Amino acid sequence: MIPYLRRLTARERNEASDRHLAFFLTFTAGAANAGGFMAVSEYTSHMSGIVSSVADNAVLGEGRLVLAGISALFAFITGAACSAILINWARRMRLEAEYAMPLMLEAGLLALFGLAGSTLQQHGWLFGMATVMLLCFVMGLQNAIITKLSGARIRTTHVTGLVTDMGIELGKLFYWNAPSADPTLPKVYADRTKLRLLASLVGLFLAGGIAGAVAFSRLGFTAALLLAGLVFLLAIMPVVDDLVIAARKMRR
Repeated sequence: MIPYLRRLTARERNEASDRHLAFFLTFTAGAANAGGFMAVSEYTSHMSGIVSSVADNAVLGEGRLVLAGISALFAFITGAACSAILINWARRMRLEAEYAMPLMLEAGLLALFGLAGSTLQQHGWLFGMATVMLLCFVMGLQNAIITKLSGARIRTTHVTGLVTDMGIELGKLFYWNAPSADPTLPKVYADRTKLRLLASLVGLFLAGGIAGAVAFSRLGFTAALLLAGLVFLLAIMPVVDDLVIAARKMRR
């Protein structure tokens, strides 16, 4: 178990560890997205919808909702930027927790949401705006992690991109390579491995959404602590390795 957890967020990557980490993070994103909707009736991974709502509310003169949408977009961008800063800093410092550090921050923010949510809920609109910003920050943070470690091959919160790529591969799968007068034309073949990966990610986002909705409906904000614990577990081993290495250096 420990070697597996170490490989999931280790500095040295391979296709299998990228894929397995993406599975866990996609499930977490789906659960957090559903939890955010249960808490404040707002999806926090859907930047296309948020930008569209800003445009709509600007036309309708709903200034407060425009501000809320812009704040959510800013939080998502800031989360992605923060993830890039942490990863690049850890890379420069040659830390094993290169990809684990943003996940530790994500775990802390989800734990904060779980612990303080019920208290902050009493503050009405301010609570809603703060919750959306926090979860958008988390979504941006997480999406940037898997984007950087996979070389932009995998997304965990951007389901639109996943189903678009699925559609492309399905189009290739069902394309009939008719005989051509030009033998140099390449035949069209689907990447079945990629198609299975994409279908798995979409399914896990859906499963996470169902699990998150059920958990938040029954446990309330405490459900976020379960997500925080999962993310913490994914990230902890490289952090422990760095602490052990630092302790050895100090004893020399």
